[in-house]
Amino acid sequence: MIRIFVVDDSAFVRKALNRVLSTDPALKVVGEAASGDEALARIPKVDPDVVTLDVAMHGMNGLHTLRALLAWRPSLPVIMLSAHTRQGAEATLEALAIGAVDFIDKTSFNLMDLDGLGRELIERIRIWDPKRTPKPRGSPPPRPPSMETALPDLSGAELCVVGASTGGPAAIQGILERLPADFPLPLAIVQHMPPGFTRPFAERLNSLCRLRVAEATEGRVAEPGVALIAPAGMHLRLDKRLRTVLSADPQTARHVPSVDVLMQSADQVRPGKVLGVLLTGMGEDGAEGMRRIRASGGVTIGESEATCVVYGMPRAAHLRGGVEHLLPLPEIAAALTSLLVPRSSRGESPAGSPAPP
Repeated sequence: MIRIFVVDDSAFVRKALNRVLSTDPALKVVGEAASGDEALARIPKVDPDVVTLDVAMHGMNGLHTLRALLAWRPSLPVIMLSAHTRQGAEATLEALAIGAVDFIDKTSFNLMDLDGLGRELIERIRIWDPKRTPKPRGSPPPRPPSMETALPDLSGAELCVVGASTGGPAAIQGILERLPADFPLPLAIVQHMPPGFTRPFAERLNSLCRLRVAEATEGRVAEPGVALIAPAGMHLRLDKRLRTVLSADPQTARHVPSVDVLMQSADQVRPGKVLGVLLTGMGEDGAEGMRRIRASGGVTIGESEATCVVYGMPRAAHLRGGVEHLLPLPEIAAALTSLLVPRSSRGESPAGSPAPP
């Protein structure tokens, strides 16, 4: 049983969410609050497994409430309910950086479709079952220590493509903040987000990072030192000249933008020269793209379970044989920054093996 506490200053929304969430026998709403102050007074008494928290509330807003909740219990999963207004998107991105595990754009559901919002919340909440085993049945066997610690040889890479979902904004920020302005590879990134959030996400990263970060636009050339974020609602592909191609097709894809679509296009235009990185996220998007990149001779890195908010997408890619290197987030950042260090300075021979003493 997953115990949920709902925080929203709209009585209508609280009632609707309570009704919808209560339809799932695995979930139980154990309390609700109409303000941040009320939430902070009630939540410690019922000790829920998950909190849903409105970003914009009268009085103490969602960000202040989130900080206080995480100070009380740093591991508490908090899912933000947000609006895609400029102010709402910026606050949501800050919430993710502070430590919220996920968010839902509640303005994408009209007042007649709160059941839809509830169904999406149920899907997001069920992964936080406190009784779930950390390694679900069917997980791959433990890998040799070398897979966890070896620094990949990225010297042949000409392009880096990155995919992420749940927990991805903070993970992507953690990597890009480590990279210098003269990072030698073009970067193309898919982060699952609803419309209205990817541009503020790119602008936030651009203000925090030394390299340039922008939302991708049609026909822009992917170039070294620039990270392009796929716009929500559009798939991002690259052509042979590394120009961006945006399209809503295939509309049958579970996620738009899709990590698989980006990675497969990168593999087609630079076979054997692609560095694929798959970070935290729920589901399987990117698993096939990583498999193809690796099969063509490119390098693939998956975020290990140790640092994933949700070990879903990297695990799926691992099971399909698409992950060559399984690394925690700090080591992924270290691997990318190693591109700027001459091989001889890393104590490696030209073949990538340790240089003789």
